[in-house]
Amino acid sequence: MTEQTMTIREMCDEFEVTPRTLRFYEAKELLFPKREGQKRLFSRRDRARLKLILRGKRFGFSLEEIRQLLDLYDIGDQQQTQLRKTYELASKRLDDLEKQRAELDANIKDLKDQLKWGEKMIASMSAHKKAAE
Repeated sequence: MTEQTMTIREMCDEFEVTPRTLRFYEAKELLFPKREGQKRLFSRRDRARLKLILRGKRFGFSLEEIRQLLDLYDIGDQQQTQLRKTYELASKRLDDLEKQRAELDANIKDLKDQLKWGEKMIASMSAHKKAAE
């Protein structure tokens, strides 16, 4: 590996992804490795883009949202638009995740309450059965 490029294997090892994942992102035009015959060589820019793609996926952004954010890098305004748009999408995503967490918390509480009720019913039935014996 040189400082400038990494092979597909090196990228896989560095970012803990599969070659198929890298080829998929290349096919979706999110990464643009150079080709030397059959060999793909990934630049620093590809590495930075992959890091952002993986982070975006972890936060639940769609590939289309990630593509739009990455494409804003090159519009020539020192990434102001990219940062602003990323902030807007991230804020909305955070709101969505917090709503999902609140729903999960409510569902967990409800299920725990149901389990407690079930425990009481089982204990009550067991007590009645023992008393009848």
